[in-house]
Amino acid sequence: MSPEKYYLKPNVVIEPMVDRWYAWSHLISPATAAMNIVGRHLSIMESYVMAPEIHAEAVLNPQMKGGPFMDLTGNRAEEVAVLKDSTLAKRHNMLRFAQAVKELNDLLRNEAKGFALEQLYKKVPDILKGYVELFYDRNNNPDFRFFEALLYESEFYDKSAQSIALWITDNDHRPFCLSTPRLEEKDVLLLDLPLGDPAIDELARMKKTPQTIEHIADLLKIPAAKMDLFCSFFTDEALPEYKRYQSDKIRMRYFGHACILIETKDISILVDPLISYYGYQSDVAHYSDIDLPDTIDYVLITHNHQDHILFETLLPLRHRIKNIIVPRTSGGKLEDPSLKLMFNNIGFNNVREIGEMENIRFADATITGLPFTGEHSDLNIATKACFKVQIDKFKLLFMADSRVVEPALYEHVSRITGPIDVLFLGMECDGAPLSWLYGPLLTKKIQRDQDGSRRLSGSDCAKGTPLVEIFKPKELYVYAMGQEPWLEFISSIKYTDESNPIIQSQKLIDLCKEKDIISERLYGEKELFYEKN
Repeated sequence: MSPEKYYLKPNVVIEPMVDRWYAWSHLISPATAAMNIVGRHLSIMESYVMAPEIHAEAVLNPQMKGGPFMDLTGNRAEEVAVLKDSTLAKRHNMLRFAQAVKELNDLLRNEAKGFALEQLYKKVPDILKGYVELFYDRNNNPDFRFFEALLYESEFYDKSAQSIALWITDNDHRPFCLSTPRLEEKDVLLLDLPLGDPAIDELARMKKTPQTIEHIADLLKIPAAKMDLFCSFFTDEALPEYKRYQSDKIRMRYFGHACILIETKDISILVDPLISYYGYQSDVAHYSDIDLPDTIDYVLITHNHQDHILFETLLPLRHRIKNIIVPRTSGGKLEDPSLKLMFNNIGFNNVREIGEMENIRFADATITGLPFTGEHSDLNIATKACFKVQIDKFKLLFMADSRVVEPALYEHVSRITGPIDVLFLGMECDGAPLSWLYGPLLTKKIQRDQDGSRRLSGSDCAKGTPLVEIFKPKELYVYAMGQEPWLEFISSIKYTDESNPIIQSQKLIDLCKEKDIISERLYGEKELFYEKN
């Protein structure tokens, strides 16, 4: 093999997987992973094996995009059946765990009647003993929480379930990933590798720093039969060099969806990273990972949804990120796993939690965690935060997908923050029902009308208007809300001019313009410059 050094091609995808399913945050935390294996993966596989033709028809219907249907070419029922049987054999303990969670929930509902709970510990399913604490809420309703850190040290966190797929993308369009497992394909290299393995960092470094193929092949343990495919992922052509930003102004770059990069000559802050690829002709002009600085000082994560925590973007950037800031939680609730624990257990050792109204100060900048309401279907989820970023006297406010259910909250906040210069807001105001994302975690079936009422929705114009009135921004930008083509595989969103989120966001934009506030719905890419003062 040649000792010559090569670069990793810029459009090589490092796709993270758990049990051959696209890895998102609920597949990392042991408790949510168990519930999703049973409530999502097995049910979809069973459905496909029984009737693959129904899945093939469903994925052709745009209205069914994002539903529980496998998007596979041809009839792959035999392969899916093998994966299902393998899951049942390898994850039998996770299946028992999920069943025990439901049994514990029934136990509390039937026997916890307001009296002391200590005697009920004897009846906790054996598989959960020592991992849960029982309690009453203030309304005397019984519930339980996990000692989540212990679960990561138990049999229920199995790194051997994790793997990566390497393949080359030449366009922005991909099938919806949460309902389709990764099967064997001739142009895809599957590697059994824990997501925290340092070899992933070494591979990602090769996008900018060349290395011998022999060296990285040894680290990744590439089988001889796959070497030709592996070698096709490399090139002797270097990427365009990133030029460090040196101006005295603040530069803001929009990368699509809710991803914003803020730079000064001293610092860089990246919000909700979800980055497209470089190296092919795209339908939409956009920044890619070649437009990111070599060192990212702070990554801010607003909340625990799959379109705001994308491991496919974060893992290749792991060696470049100095600090990750995540919303604080320590409740151990099934539906609200700890992001700090999750990131720590997949190789991110630089994670810091931030609470509401808590500050992180560095250089001439301050990051402040702010309350985030709505968009979580009225579940008791604390792991969410909006962020105020202040550089010198200039203030940017990232409201993510907040739904302003009570304007008085932000009136209280504004008395502390003062007026804001630039405000960013997502307005996906229809939202999927509760069960679309959280269904596998529910231990009691929810009524259909209740499910439809409790949606994963952000602000419409009426809910967004108070933010303008309260924070008095000079500029307001609405995120594209998953419309960019490279977002469809994770968001499943496709809007037209008649779609309610487009209508509602345009109403807010027009309202702002009437008030002489610069306003726009972002799409693809955007670059802005601001004076610090």
